[in-house]
Amino acid sequence: MPDRLTSRARALLERPVIANIATVSKSGMPQLSPVWIDVDGDDIIFNTADGRQKPKNLRANPAVAISVVDPDDPYTVLLVRGLVKDITEEGADEHIDFLASKYLGKPSYPFRQEGERRLKVRVSTERIIAQPEDPA
Repeated sequence: MPDRLTSRARALLERPVIANIATVSKSGMPQLSPVWIDVDGDDIIFNTADGRQKPKNLRANPAVAISVVDPDDPYTVLLVRGLVKDITEEGADEHIDFLASKYLGKPSYPFRQEGERRLKVRVSTERIIAQPEDPA
């Protein structure tokens, strides 16, 4: 049974913190990318552009690892292993604008490239490790 996000983990993910997403390349080597993140239920969502290495890796192997460190307390860490549930263009432009608002305070994503196709990636949480642990 997949792990569920605690209220403390969810609160961290709802803040404008940078997550590092590890994917696995075709050759089996890990690839690490800093990304903006969002949370929906127990799913973690991030956004990328089609043609980049992340979506290529994820279409071949849906396994990911996510690391988030609280910028205010580097000893508060959230580690997630999960699987990509969905990669879609549907709602991806609106989602990157939402993330631009969250992270930059801007109403729309200012780094959009001509002809870029945005992708919204939804990750189901399989294993979650939080440090410190939430009190019981």
